[in-house]
Amino acid sequence: MPKGAKKSATAKENKAPAPQPLPGPIPQTPPPPVIAESAIVVDLGSGRVLYAKNADVVRPVASTQKIVTALCVIEGGDIDKQVTVAASDSQCEPTNLGIKAGETYSRRELLKVLMVKSANDVGRALARDVGGSQENFAALMNARAAQLGMRQSHFVNPHGLPDPQQFSTARDMAIAARQAYRSPLLRSYFATKEMTFQFNSGKTIELENTNKILKTVPYCNGMKTGTTNAAGRCLVCTGELGNRAAAVVVLKSNTPNVWKDSEKLLRWALETPTR
Repeated sequence: MPKGAKKSATAKENKAPAPQPLPGPIPQTPPPPVIAESAIVVDLGSGRVLYAKNADVVRPVASTQKIVTALCVIEGGDIDKQVTVAASDSQCEPTNLGIKAGETYSRRELLKVLMVKSANDVGRALARDVGGSQENFAALMNARAAQLGMRQSHFVNPHGLPDPQQFSTARDMAIAARQAYRSPLLRSYFATKEMTFQFNSGKTIELENTNKILKTVPYCNGMKTGTTNAAGRCLVCTGELGNRAAAVVVLKSNTPNVWKDSEKLLRWALETPTR
């Protein structure tokens, strides 16, 4: 947690003890080939790297960096605090929820929408509320990333839209994913396949998780998609099977290979007999 940041009022909910280290077994068979330009597979218990491809190449990671945004939100104060939407929050494209200036929502409900639907206006609202400004929140993101050992990452906004000064790596995003996985609250959001959001007006909207692996791999339980022209198709996904848990990061893939790459690597990590 950045120095001086307030602890969440729901500390027990968000700051559960880290999972007990697993032995980190390695699958007996070689990993499958993937199209993605960068990828990594990490045992979530031990942190052991099971597979890596260009994992330290610096590149944009699009909305997968909202994993870091989420960490800063749950560690940045009362998760049930009410957020009043500002007009400036909608100044981003292309994926928006459509919240309007003057409306109020809790950080909790906005954070869930951010993880499920990846709405950029929601990301800006949370960043402004937690950090005071987009710039201050980016500083929180960078401080938290540095604390976690994400040595090749730099963020300038909470949503992942392109900026020359914004980048990360597959290895760094795996570090962020492993930390986020320790939060029961975030895990529940990452695993949400569908949800209903109610606007202040009473209007409701049905939202479907952008992570398609949640529906194709029964034991997949998260985590976050990302897509821009600069970043290509990106996905961080996690799963648990038996006593094993793994995170897969795929960056700079394409459609439909982002789903094929991620599913192949997740199944390889968790279904293959180990040695």
